Amino acid sequence: MMVARWHIHAKFGHKPVVISYLKHWFEEIGVQIGWSHDKVRILTGSVGAKESEIISEVEISGLAELDESWNKLGEIEAHKAWSVEMEPHVVSGTQYWEIMRVI
Repeated sequence: MMVARWHIHAKFGHKPVVISYLKHWFEEIGVQIGWSHDKVRILTGSVGAKESEIISEVEISGLAELDESWNKLGEIEAHKAWSVEMEPHVVSGTQYWEIMRVI
C-alpha cells in the first residue's frame, strides 16, 4: 500500500476556503476516480509545520492505481473548472505530489 499526498499552500486568510474546496472536490470529483471517503483525508499545518500548508492524502494500492486515477481525472470537466475556481486562493507554485510507501 502507498499514500499519495498532494501539498498546497493557501494564501493568508484563505485556508478555510481552500479546505472547503478540497472537501467539495473529494465529494464530487474524487469519488469519480475511485477515491472514496475511507481512502482520503485532509491535513493542515499546526505545530512545527507551515500553517498555510494543506495536504490531501489518499491511500492507493500502488503507482498503477495512481496513474489510472490521474488518467481518469484528466477527462473530468468539473475538475478543470474546480482548478480555475480554487486558483485565486492558493500560493502559485506551491503544489506538489509526494508518494509514500506504507511499511
